[in-house]
Parts: sequence; structure tokens; C-alpha cells
Amino acid sequence: MELPPKIWFKWQQLKTAWNSWFNSNHKSYDASHRMCPNCRALIDRSAKVCPLCGAVTGPARARQRPGTEPERLLGVIPVPRTATAVLVAAIIGMYGVEWYMTQTSGGSSAGGLWGGISPTVMLRLGGKFGPLMYAGQWWRLITAMFLHANLLHIGFNLWCLFDLGPEVESLFGTQKFLVMYLVTGILGFVASLWWNPWALSIGASGAILGLIGVLIGTSFHHGSLGRDYRSMLWRWVIYIFIFGLFFSVDNAAHLGGLISGLALGYLIPSEEPVTRVEQQVWDGLALVSVFLIVGSFALMALQINRPW
Repeated sequence: MELPPKIWFKWQQLKTAWNSWFNSNHKSYDASHRMCPNCRALIDRSAKVCPLCGAVTGPARARQRPGTEPERLLGVIPVPRTATAVLVAAIIGMYGVEWYMTQTSGGSSAGGLWGGISPTVMLRLGGKFGPLMYAGQWWRLITAMFLHANLLHIGFNLWCLFDLGPEVESLFGTQKFLVMYLVTGILGFVASLWWNPWALSIGASGAILGLIGVLIGTSFHHGSLGRDYRSMLWRWVIYIFIFGLFFSVDNAAHLGGLISGLALGYLIPSEEPVTRVEQQVWDGLALVSVFLIVGSFALMALQINRPW
């Protein structure tokens, strides 16, 4: 008897999670399946038509073959193969820089159980701060996305990014994912700047709420299965905002990221580009996103030792 799509999808998720955690011979994630862009069920990667809903799935995106080892730098460090992995590596790398600068500066937040970062270091490395941004340092809208205040802060954001990033990237493709991550993160800090320009704010949570918004937005195109998925995501959003009421969390950035993500997820098709021109447009937008990120960090590096 054929299982309903929703139950079959959950069963595939459970098997993948079991292999990831308990099978010592499991070297990489299951690349033999992908998500149907219409009903979100896991189907064979070579299938051109979803066997569950009948939708045309288009060509499969390239994935690492099961059983192959990723390339490693110096034979130790895995080379990131997805935009999510690159973002995670950049965030971890910047936290290492923050921690080192805090230790060497002897700030009041140096060390400690939670690896607290000095506010002065956050400011020097590009945290969102209205007076400096209105003075022309608009690149802080981007650099602030890669900074975190302590181990709890970065741990929670990386946990969410590990969970949400691959899902959005698999559904929309690397180019669209990168553009949406950057746009929602920027608009989150724009909302924060409007709400409280004098507050120093950092973190990837605006972009992460943007990813949740993207998934909620696209779920409106997936019928009853999308409705069930959407209700789960809305509960996650409510928990995050309630958490923000009791801790020093930038809920304005969260709201800005969430709203922009909702709009992008609803308006941008999740399937592969259907024309060469459309593919070139997204390739160009992704390249611009990379240039903006690299350029923002270059501008930060040029002023890092200047007095304000």
C-alpha cells in the first residue's frame, strides 16, 4: 500500500536522521533524493516527474555522490560545498577574530564561561550602530550579520542556520538562497536602525528569521501540506519573539527579516529557472551579493584602527 505523501516524507526524514546519527559508515548526507518543488515530498534525484503529485520537477541540482569524501584543505579541513556551509564557516571565523581581539584588548567581557565579546570589539568589527552608519558606514548592515556576542548567541544562530539553510538552499538553489539571505539580513538591520539607531546590534538572527519567512511564504503554494508546515513554522516564530521579550534581543531586526522573507518566499518561484536569461539574472544577483559581502569586510578592515 502506498503511503500518503506527508507520511512518506516524514519517514524519509526519519531514516536520513537515523543514518546521520547512528551509522558509523555513513560518510555524507543522502544525495540520492531531492525535494519535489510542488508537494515537497522526497523523490529520486533522477525523476523528471514526481510520482506522488505528478508535477514536472526539472533537472536535478548537482550534489556530492554518496560515499565520496569531501575535499580537504591541508588534508584536515573540509572544503565547503554549499552556500550554507560557507556562511557557517565565515560566522565561526569572525567569532574567532572577535574572541581574539577581546582577549588582547583586556575588555570587561574578555573570557568567561560564555565567551563574551567586548562591545568595543563588536563596534570595531562592524556592528550596527546608527551614528556611524548615518556618517556613511552603511557596510555595517552586512558585517553585523557575521558578528555574535557570546557562545550562546552564536550557538543558537548556527543551530537554526544548520537546520534552515540547507532546506531553503535545496528548495530554491544556491543563487536564490544567497540573495535572499543577504537581502533579509540587511532589511532586518534597516528595521533595527529605524527602531533604535543608538543601539549596538549584531547577529545573523535577522537573516535566519528571513529564512523562516521564506519557507512560510513559499508554503502558501503547496496546499494542505504547506498549511501544516506553515503552522509549525509560525509556532517557531512565536517562540523566538517571546524569547526576545525576556532577553536583550533585537526583535526589530527579527521582524524586518521575517516580513521581507515572507514577501520573497511568496513572490520568488522555488523551481529551477526555466530560461537561460532567468538563470543569468540569478547568477548575476548572487555574484553581486558576494561582492557586497567581500567589499563590506574590506571597508571594515580599512577603518578598524581609526578613532571614531
